[in-house]
Amino acid sequence: AAIRAGASAVLAAEDAAFEVPQGYPVVRVADPRRALARIAAAFYQRQPEVVVAVTGTNGKTSVASFTEQIWRHLGLRSGSMGTLGVSGLEGDDQVALTSPDPITLHRVLCAFEGQGVQHVALEASSHGLAQKRLDGVRLAGGAFTSFSRDHLDYHASFEDYLDAKLRLFREILPEGACAVINAASEASDRVLRAARAAKLQVMSVGRGGAHLELIGIRPQAGHIEIELAVSGRPRQLRIPLVGAFQAENALVAAALSTSGGDCSLDDAVGALEHLKGACGRLELVGATAAGARVFVDYAHTPDALSVALSALRPHATGRIIVVFGAGGDRDPGKRTLMGAAAGAGADEVIVTDDNPRGEDAGEIRRAILEGVPGASEIGDRRAAIIEGIARLESGDLLLIAGKGHERGQIVGDRVIPFSDHQEVARALGGEAAH
Repeated sequence: AAIRAGASAVLAAEDAAFEVPQGYPVVRVADPRRALARIAAAFYQRQPEVVVAVTGTNGKTSVASFTEQIWRHLGLRSGSMGTLGVSGLEGDDQVALTSPDPITLHRVLCAFEGQGVQHVALEASSHGLAQKRLDGVRLAGGAFTSFSRDHLDYHASFEDYLDAKLRLFREILPEGACAVINAASEASDRVLRAARAAKLQVMSVGRGGAHLELIGIRPQAGHIEIELAVSGRPRQLRIPLVGAFQAENALVAAALSTSGGDCSLDDAVGALEHLKGACGRLELVGATAAGARVFVDYAHTPDALSVALSALRPHATGRIIVVFGAGGDRDPGKRTLMGAAAGAGADEVIVTDDNPRGEDAGEIRRAILEGVPGASEIGDRRAAIIEGIARLESGDLLLIAGKGHERGQIVGDRVIPFSDHQEVARALGGEAAH
């Protein structure tokens, strides 16, 4: 197929069996994926001076966005690339993948450098790390946000999933690069050992962090007040975000932004007071006439759903209602666990559809309902959102989880236009904020 499409040569594994026309160039290597990443880097050559990568089950998008915002606030031209696409690059070059293929990745990095953007934050997914898509990137720093169950439809086991993420610290970051670790995260000790063994400069942050410690959080209406120790020195901040976990993401970003050596930790921490939340990440999208607020979040794992609901609880004087589903053709084992997480964290649960893909949507919902037997079941996501909003009373909160920024519902092999944001706006009569 590659030859028919016009490929001038084939890069293949040493033991790969295939036929090519006589005399056709074939380059055989031990590791074609790594070779492709390095070829792409050599072809495009130019990269921004400071490129950092963030991995973890949850928080990658927020940390990449926050890091970009910190740099920009400090007067540094910056960008980011990941699930939400490309930010900070002029033109319409949108690459909406957490970790794009190496050729696309290096083309975009070269474009950043060509436009004078010298600070870029990348999301590094477990898929991208396992497939060695980032192996040709010259990284100044890397960060680890969190670890919990996800992508077990791709990785053979929990251990394989963690090993993929650890590649960032074991093999990709160069000696002396900055490694930022959320000290409170699962597996932080494993990441710490890997980073030290690779002779990286470790910065631990968050609760129990040695360099940037999160001491206390006070949730307020529309923001959080946090108490910190910055290299042992006390400091208080008011961050315009909702959710304790966003405080941890913000601290990871502050530390990561210092990787290039051209901004101080104190300045980076100060910039946190000017952050804006990433699209679809515990985002306030509207409110009813009675003042009940509606949030949209990308949470699509049991842990992420639990964290999001816990983060919202201090902001609700009434009930928390959640609308969510689970994706088809993806780790079926997490569905019942997601139901249990919803039942534990919310007062009312509405189970709906979320990208059923090639599976029977009803079967997916039934698996979720095993974890939360008392929940309502409304397969049509639009109808589920309308019902969730209709139930709201003064002091209540509604969380619509799973899709976040997405603009489509995947049914079979079709992508049907669908936006949680737009559905909320429609249900509220156009009053929702974006």
